[in-house]
Amino acid sequence: MEKVIIGGGQGFWGDSPDAAIHMVRNSNINYMACDYLAELTLSIMARQKLKNPNAGYARDFLGMMNEVMLDAKNRNIRILTNAGGMNIEGCVAALQKMAREKGVREYKLGYVTGDDMTGKIDDLMKQGVSMDNIDGEVDGISDFSQIKDKIVNANVYFGHEPTLACLEQGADVVVTGRSTDSALFLAPIMHELKWKADDWTQLARGIMVGHLLECGGQGAGGHFDYAWRQVPRMDELGFPIAEISNDDFYITKAPDCGGLISEQSCKEQFLYEVHDPANYVTPDVVVDISKAKITQNGDQRVRVENIFGKQRPDMLKLSIGYHAGYKVAGMLSFAWPDAYEKAQYAAEILKKKMKRLGIHPRDILISYIGLNALHLGVADMSSERVRDINEVVLRIAIRTDTKEECAKLIPEIAPLQLNGPPGASFFGGRAHVQEVIGLWPTLIPRDCVDLKSHIVAIN
Repeated sequence: MEKVIIGGGQGFWGDSPDAAIHMVRNSNINYMACDYLAELTLSIMARQKLKNPNAGYARDFLGMMNEVMLDAKNRNIRILTNAGGMNIEGCVAALQKMAREKGVREYKLGYVTGDDMTGKIDDLMKQGVSMDNIDGEVDGISDFSQIKDKIVNANVYFGHEPTLACLEQGADVVVTGRSTDSALFLAPIMHELKWKADDWTQLARGIMVGHLLECGGQGAGGHFDYAWRQVPRMDELGFPIAEISNDDFYITKAPDCGGLISEQSCKEQFLYEVHDPANYVTPDVVVDISKAKITQNGDQRVRVENIFGKQRPDMLKLSIGYHAGYKVAGMLSFAWPDAYEKAQYAAEILKKKMKRLGIHPRDILISYIGLNALHLGVADMSSERVRDINEVVLRIAIRTDTKEECAKLIPEIAPLQLNGPPGASFFGGRAHVQEVIGLWPTLIPRDCVDLKSHIVAIN
């Protein structure tokens, strides 16, 4: 294969499957990669698996595969995903069952294990791994020993190698855990174009394919800050597709769908989550996009050039989720006149009640939706702005060490509809206490991780 055509099928756990289904049925892709994971996603999945051993992966993926499995098989489209989350084998077993029920034969499911390091923390520490938080002190915690006994999950971000191994064994579908988003795209490109593992510039090009596709619709006119009004048919938003060879790299999309592939839309996605354009660190390669060039190359088609790569890092990121208390958030809406003043007064009432009830939150956040909940400290809070605001929603959120302490706030919110300032109404339903998961990102040596590739054949 001289050119690989690969699509981005999902941007997150809970994304719409419509664009992926359309892409499989209407485009000429060879591969489709679907990203479902974020740092907190894995902690949520770990909790799900504790409650139900059959849970712990992105079941959304099964819904999408139920629609596209036969089409993908008939059109020779191979699918890669990190939907396996914390229960990769469970996801694969569900796919096996689906394939058999659909009568699919001569079909191979690949999967990767070994990224879950939750039970190996003591071994890492015995080997001298410091486990220092790469963000420094967070939430008053600077020593790993303070969270060691509260760990929910610990997953390492890994690169292309085990996924590539599955493809080399003929996998039609590859399911992983915490593969980096971009490695799901790099692996099939390396497989087809026969790139070497130390050809850093080619690997960097492959990583940026993944970077431009991994967020789904965000790379094709969704969430487009520059000119969102110009995006056609957003109700039928297509997701981006890359065409890459040894020399060329283009971004486009499937025919007969909405969305926008333009120089500006690609530039927005290109810089997303990149802290240092000259040193974008991934497990596979350190990417340099500081001299990159993105130009329009026809309708719904953009060319990407001048991407360079440097040697990969020796360390891998280990993302640890840990129990960090409990939270509850409640809301009350207030109407004009003096909506903001009323909401402020209600907040003061709740703070006084919390003091009398002995609620001592570790954190408290009071914000006013419609005024400063998103813009926070840079919101326009001038007297002219707040005086005649039509309505505002008071949101009060607290974090405590115990569930019981958090729950004390809940019955104090609704009564303020009648027992507080006028013009109030209950908003969003009765609040519920939720667990808070803290994040502890650290770095571990690459050789501490034992990733394994597996193949299940359905004949």
